[in-house]
Amino acid sequence: MEFTLLVLTAALMQAASIPLTFHSVKDEIESHRADAERIINLVVNGSAKGQTYNRLAEFVDTFGSRIAGSQNLENAIDYMMKKLKEDGLENVHGESAMVPHWVRGRESATLEQPRILPLNILGLGGSIATPPEGITAEVIVVKTFAELKQRAAEARGKIVVYNEDWVGYGDTVQYRSLGAVEAAKVGAVASLIRSVTPFSIDSPHTGWQDYSDNVTKIPTACITIEIAQMLHRMSMRGEKMVITLKMEAQNLPMVKSRNTVAEIKGSTYPDEVVIVSGHLDSWDVGQGAMDDGGGAFISWQALSLIRQLGLRPKRTLRMIMWTGEEEGLWGAQEYFKQHQAEIPKHSLVMESDMGTFNPRGLQFSGNKAATAIMKEVAQLLSSINRTTLYSPADVSDTTLWENIGVPSGSIENDNQNYFYFHHSNGDMMTVENSGVLDLCSAIWAVAAYVVADLDAVLPRDTAQGRLQL
Repeated sequence: MEFTLLVLTAALMQAASIPLTFHSVKDEIESHRADAERIINLVVNGSAKGQTYNRLAEFVDTFGSRIAGSQNLENAIDYMMKKLKEDGLENVHGESAMVPHWVRGRESATLEQPRILPLNILGLGGSIATPPEGITAEVIVVKTFAELKQRAAEARGKIVVYNEDWVGYGDTVQYRSLGAVEAAKVGAVASLIRSVTPFSIDSPHTGWQDYSDNVTKIPTACITIEIAQMLHRMSMRGEKMVITLKMEAQNLPMVKSRNTVAEIKGSTYPDEVVIVSGHLDSWDVGQGAMDDGGGAFISWQALSLIRQLGLRPKRTLRMIMWTGEEEGLWGAQEYFKQHQAEIPKHSLVMESDMGTFNPRGLQFSGNKAATAIMKEVAQLLSSINRTTLYSPADVSDTTLWENIGVPSGSIENDNQNYFYFHHSNGDMMTVENSGVLDLCSAIWAVAAYVVADLDAVLPRDTAQGRLQL
């Protein structure tokens, strides 16, 4: 502990032009306990109890899924800006970003041999269409890319089915992302990928896939775990399998969308910011309640709670609902590009995009000094017993900021079932829980408010050395 105090003191003295000690910062954080309790009580027990859930439910029931490029997403953004203004938040506006416009169209797959069986599929984002009459071809089933390469001679002219094992999203998602490219390299006419999930009740899961410019583009879709395993068993028995795949997918010209922004202006350092965020777009299935309606709406609620209590931190609190996340962080990339001059002014960037299930505490990425500060901030959550600080933060849209050393945060939550619903028709409001959303909102609001109200920005390291403000 003594080493941590020494590191913190030294870093803070370098990061600010005023003399600081760990104990002065710790005392400053502790002085916010009363306000932290007011925030927690308002949303957990008070008049804002259930507010996050009710707002999110109305939103997803009204708009449903919100894929980038669609008019429905833009209508949802208009709705959000109206609601944010009605809530009394400041500087509500949209910031333009170009996003892909992929349209699924009608799609189907049928096992023709050894028996007739309609298959439950979801085309993968960015996929091309089949010819109007579809593609009818024999099937080859593989478990890995290595097996596909070993059996390359067998794959030409066939539909490649991947029955990869689930070993975790970060590893298994490569089959969704690269399955079509690897199949095309060996002359396949289409690819079907086992959904990237550990659990299925005949539920396919979509997601973006990546073509390569120098490789022939072939249609690609995901199938359910059950069907992938069945086809694999058939192949192991030496049975001939034939599938007809029909997809009407379209890749249309990119269109303009918007990041949705609202603020509470800082009282002392209005040009310095703390960000809370989630992405408003979703896939074109389900309601996008979990991915990422929950993250977007606890970010709204963080500012809303502070506004309802009449609090105004020293720094500006900025809420961002990102656009075009699912297709490759398009809104986040544009924000990063347009706000380069503000890099030194971002004290903390927070994003929730891994579910809003029962929270355990905060996740954080930063240097030792900033981590020590955030551990003290987390202690203000003791009344709801969520005081643990985990590392690192798990973020997507704010990765660009994290990569250049800006401290970043996210929520640690019991999301072991997250990928059961991810990118599927199961991502509905039923996944969310009102009381749990209140707890997530409390954690989000307390952390954002306290960091925004500290005398100094969180310390950080840069490629040029300690950043001086």
